[in-house]
Amino acid sequence: MFIKFKTLATISEFGGGRLGIFFNPFYFARRGLYQNISELSKSIKGKVLDVGCGIKPYEKIFKTTRYIGLEIDTPLNRRYKKADYFYDGITFPFEDETFDSVVSFQVFEHVFNPSEFLKEVHRVLRMNGYLLISVPFVWDEHEQPYDYGRYSSYGLKSILDNNGFKIIMKRKSINDIRVIFQLINCYIYKVVMKYNSDNLSMFFRIFLFFPANLLGSLLYKFMPKNDDLYLDNIILAKKVK
Repeated sequence: MFIKFKTLATISEFGGGRLGIFFNPFYFARRGLYQNISELSKSIKGKVLDVGCGIKPYEKIFKTTRYIGLEIDTPLNRRYKKADYFYDGITFPFEDETFDSVVSFQVFEHVFNPSEFLKEVHRVLRMNGYLLISVPFVWDEHEQPYDYGRYSSYGLKSILDNNGFKIIMKRKSINDIRVIFQLINCYIYKVVMKYNSDNLSMFFRIFLFFPANLLGSLLYKFMPKNDDLYLDNIILAKKVK
C-alpha cells in the first residue's frame, strides 16, 4: 500500500497530474513547470544533455535520439540519482559541441559561479543548439547550504546574453494568486515535515495541503495576473556565438 502511494506521489509531484492537488505540497510549482517545459519541449531535439538531472523527471516529455543525465560526483548522487555521467562540478566530461540540446531544471540557483557553468554549457552545445532552463524566482531556501541565488527575468537575460546565448522564448510560471497559496504550503511543509517522517499517510497529507491547493485553484480564475510576482522562470535560448 505504501509503495503504491509513494509511486503515485512521485508521479503526481513531477508529472503535473491533477491528483497532486490532494496531497502534493508543491502542486502549483510542479504543475506550472511541467506545463511550460512541455510547451517548449518541441525545440529540444537530437542528442540531449540534462545537467543536474536528478531522477530525470521530465525525460519522457522530450522526443530525442539520446537523453544523457549529468550530476556532480557525490556518494549520495551516485546512490539516488539517475545520472549517466558524473563530474567534478566544474568541467563537463564531454568534447566540444557534443550535444544538439541542453536542458537544466531547478539547478541554476545551486550554481555558485553561473558564468563558468554557462560557459561549459556553451562549450558542449553545438552552434544554434538550444538550451531549455528553469530557475526559481520566488521560493524558500532549499538543499542548504547549496542554495546560492534567485534570478529575475532581467538578470537571466543579462547573464545569458553575456555568455553567448540569445533568448528565444521566456515564461513566468504561476504569475497569479497561486503564488501565495504555494508559499503557504511551503511554509506548512517545512514546519511540519521536520518534526515528522516523510512517510506520512495520504490522509494526513490531504488534511495539510489540499485546502490551500483547492482555494488557489479556484481563486486564480477570477484574480488578475501579476508578472512581477511569480514562482519560476522557464527560458528557451539558442547558442548564437
